[in-house]
Amino acid sequence: MGEVGLSTLIGLKAAVLFSAFLLARNSGVAPISPILLHASLVSFLVAVASHPSINLPLLLGKRADGSFPIWSAALFAPYLAFIRLFVVLRRMRSGEPAYTQVSEGLYVGAWPSSTSHLPPGDPAVVDCTCELPRTAATSQNAYLCVATWDTRAPLPAEIASAVRWARRQRAQSKPVFVHCAFGHGRSVCVMCALLVALGRAEDWKAAEKMIKERRPFIRMNSLHRRRLEQWSKHLVSPR
Repeated sequence: MGEVGLSTLIGLKAAVLFSAFLLARNSGVAPISPILLHASLVSFLVAVASHPSINLPLLLGKRADGSFPIWSAALFAPYLAFIRLFVVLRRMRSGEPAYTQVSEGLYVGAWPSSTSHLPPGDPAVVDCTCELPRTAATSQNAYLCVATWDTRAPLPAEIASAVRWARRQRAQSKPVFVHCAFGHGRSVCVMCALLVALGRAEDWKAAEKMIKERRPFIRMNSLHRRRLEQWSKHLVSPR
C-alpha cells in the first residue's frame, strides 16, 4: 500500500459497514444494527487518524509496555480484532519466515505472536506497531514500543530514539529484533537506520539493499525513505 493506502482501505471498510448498518436497520434486524454502527464509526476514526496529514497513532492508546488500556480494547475492539485476524491469516498464506537475520545480532520481521516467531538469544525487541499488542512471547524480553501506523514511518526523532536504545542493547551483546506486522515497512525503516548507526551499512539506501537481499518482500514507501533521509541529515549520531 502507498502512503494513503491504510486510510483508503479502512475508509472503504467504514463505508461498507455503514451500508450494512443501514440495510440491517431497514430490514428490521435490530440486534446487529448497533454492532455494525459501532464498527463503522471505529473504522472511520482509524481512517482519519491514520491519514498522512494527521498521523495520530496515539488514538489507539497503546502503552509504552505494549499493552492496550481497557477503554481502548473495548472501544476499538472491531478494528483490533480485525487486524489480528488479518495478520494471522496473511502470515499463514504467505509462508514467509517470521524473522530474518540481516546482520550479526540484528533481526527484522513480523509480529511475534508466539515464541517460535522470536529469533534466538533472548533478543531485545523494538515493536513498531500501534495496532498489535505485546504478547506473552516477548513479556520477558527487553522491549521498546515505537507506535506507528501501518504504511507510515516513525518520525526522525523516534527513529533516533529507537537506534540509541538498540545500540545500548547491542553494547550488552544482546541481539536486537525489530518488528512490525509483517516485517516489510516500518520495521525495515528502523533497521536501516540501525545498520547505518552501527557501521554495518554506508547509508540507509545501502542498508535497504542489504535487507532486501535477505528478506525479498520488504517494501518501504516514499514516506519511509523521506523519514530516513531526514534522520540521516539531522539526527544520525556519530559512530
